[in-house]
Amino acid sequence: MKGLRSKGFIFLLVLAFVLSACSSGTPKTEGTNNGTNEPAANTTGNAAEPADTNAANDPKADNKAEEGTAAEKVTDPNMSGNVTFWTFTADIYKPIIKEFNKVYPNIKINLVGIDFGGMHDKLQTTLAAGKGAPDVAQVEQGQFPRYLKGDVLEDLLKPPFNAGQYKDDTSEYNWIRWMSQDNSKLYGMPWDVTPGVLYYRADIFEELGIESDPEALAEVIADGDGWINVVETLTANKKYGMEWRDGPVHWAGDVTGYFDKDFNWLRNTDELVQVLDVTKRQNQLKVAPHMSGMYDDKGKALTKSGQLTAMALGSWGARDIAKIFPDQKGKWRATALPLNISVGMGGSTFVFPKQASAANKEASWKFVEWMQFSEEAWKIFVANSVQPGWKSITQLGWYQELKNDYLGGQNDFALYSSLADRIPPRKITALDGKAWDIWLKGVLNALDKNVDSKTTLNNIEDEIKRKLTPEIDKLKKELATP
Repeated sequence: MKGLRSKGFIFLLVLAFVLSACSSGTPKTEGTNNGTNEPAANTTGNAAEPADTNAANDPKADNKAEEGTAAEKVTDPNMSGNVTFWTFTADIYKPIIKEFNKVYPNIKINLVGIDFGGMHDKLQTTLAAGKGAPDVAQVEQGQFPRYLKGDVLEDLLKPPFNAGQYKDDTSEYNWIRWMSQDNSKLYGMPWDVTPGVLYYRADIFEELGIESDPEALAEVIADGDGWINVVETLTANKKYGMEWRDGPVHWAGDVTGYFDKDFNWLRNTDELVQVLDVTKRQNQLKVAPHMSGMYDDKGKALTKSGQLTAMALGSWGARDIAKIFPDQKGKWRATALPLNISVGMGGSTFVFPKQASAANKEASWKFVEWMQFSEEAWKIFVANSVQPGWKSITQLGWYQELKNDYLGGQNDFALYSSLADRIPPRKITALDGKAWDIWLKGVLNALDKNVDSKTTLNNIEDEIKRKLTPEIDKLKKELATP
């Protein structure tokens, strides 16, 4: 796979993003179209099932949130409405809606499942046409910038939404990414957070004398030399330490994003120079097969045989590893990414088209608001490997005590929360996709030809300015406040 892997890599990234926030099993039609075309796997595992918790053993024990929690603010059982909800993972919401109607029996939710690409295209089309959009829609992170132009979405900071009251309950990262380009409006309701995680074969690490305890290993690989020592040991034993040869520099780039709110280029820093240096070193060691360990047949064989010993994935990863490699139960663990990189790897939000009926605004908001702060909803989401983005949920006892038998009984969701708390804020812009092509070409050139890292970043920035400045100027005008 030498050279650009742009289309394949983006496809896998998109899959990861969708799976991270909203996997609900194999798509099927049941009165609606339901599915996703995010990377090559649309599967559901049981790695995140809430085992050995009060919630699992006594469902009634946690039916009411603790006094003073956000859930108390959202209860208005007399409200009525008829809400149309579009999503690309409908199955996950069927039990959610049943729980919602126990509290709000007079609000009917019309669940419409559409395949991933089709839903985002249809939403964009209806918004542009001025008619046909739903009351609320789930939108994946990478698709979100498609809807920032034209003042077509409700600002959730305004009535009847007033979402600003929940800002302190989530991270700055999870708040900023759903705002308008200038950060003045909130166009998407925060929901999940999908931190990057290193899943690794603890049994193989231990056998080769590599630190295998998750916390201790995180300390070892936080340093560039420590990480190189680990992969050197693996390669000396004819094993791979990750899927993609260029992984670390892309994770580090995604920490900051591509552009700030004023479209200034961000990926030319001393930190990125250092990470690119390490990425070049590991590439020379041939630490990666440069293919997916789960969604590529050859890569899957490497994982099954134990030759591929680690994968950097979003926090949905344990579910899919468990689904695809059930016989490796108890052998995998989860820890922080190498080089102390804290990055988000996807997620989704809920948007409210302005053109939707004013009569259903409050009922639509009540449905989304209830999902964000209901323990009943989150027990379902968590069982589908959706990582909560709300502190009022992640601080609850049943959540903190979740154990993953596939990961040897590790409290993986508590780990994911700690990793999510470290992710710095970043902007997602409409030019990220075009910038990615330029970025990837420059990175692979540095790896293949051993080009100096600082020179590489300078060259990429020059190319960005040369190719994208006209589009940046155009976007600034289009996104200007009406």
